[in-house]
Amino acid sequence: MSVLRAVVTGASSGIGEATVRALRAAGWDVVGVARREERLRALAEQTGASVFVADLTVQADVDALRDHLAETGPVHALVNNAGGAKGLDSVEASAIDDWAWMFEVNVLALKRVTSAVLPLLRRGAVDRGVADIVNVTSIAGHTAYAGGGGYNAAKFAAHALTEVLRLELNGEPLRVIEVAPGMVRTDEFALVRFGGDRARADAVYDDVPEPLVAEDIAAVIVDAMLKPRHVDLDLIVVKPVAQAAPHRLAKGELTVREGGA
Repeated sequence: MSVLRAVVTGASSGIGEATVRALRAAGWDVVGVARREERLRALAEQTGASVFVADLTVQADVDALRDHLAETGPVHALVNNAGGAKGLDSVEASAIDDWAWMFEVNVLALKRVTSAVLPLLRRGAVDRGVADIVNVTSIAGHTAYAGGGGYNAAKFAAHALTEVLRLELNGEPLRVIEVAPGMVRTDEFALVRFGGDRARADAVYDDVPEPLVAEDIAAVIVDAMLKPRHVDLDLIVVKPVAQAAPHRLAKGELTVREGGA
């Protein structure tokens, strides 16, 4: 069997970048995919990963990615990580353009890439005995919260897509794994959500004891992919200890209560 090769979208920052690094450390060949060429090139130099510049909201770019992958080797895993949030306004007040962007990057791009790469994954499964589709969603796709309207709707859709895909692929040696992170402190997620307002983005994490970092999620993804081929971790919800739900977050030091509850 050839060296295992994975495709990771949203690879220029955050969880995607950390996943590229973790897979390379585990001995995989990796193709990192994102829009920002300069950041991808730096990642390639640092890790030895291959990279491909693409806007996954553009079908022609996804088609070009598919053709590039077919020409350059087998594909044994796809990590659909690209996504993002915009705004915390109410359903009534939020901008429809923000909703459209969130559906494009969290749902339609996920569908485009999955459809394009699935034939390659089937061939990779013959080679490896199994192939993996890992969809990185969010706890926002499982629990609604005030201000989450568009992001909740998009991530609920991504979760539903993942569930349907698993049903459709039943009987094939293809694992469909959903990783749903809670609060993860990365350089860009909150910054994008708040339109570049650094102070507002940083305030999300103020006084939160040990939010997750991108490397925590990357480790979970790689662990799921390295399980024996008959083991499918369908849904993995990963939250910091301080987070009970999207809307319930402890602040300050975690301490044991006197006398229990």
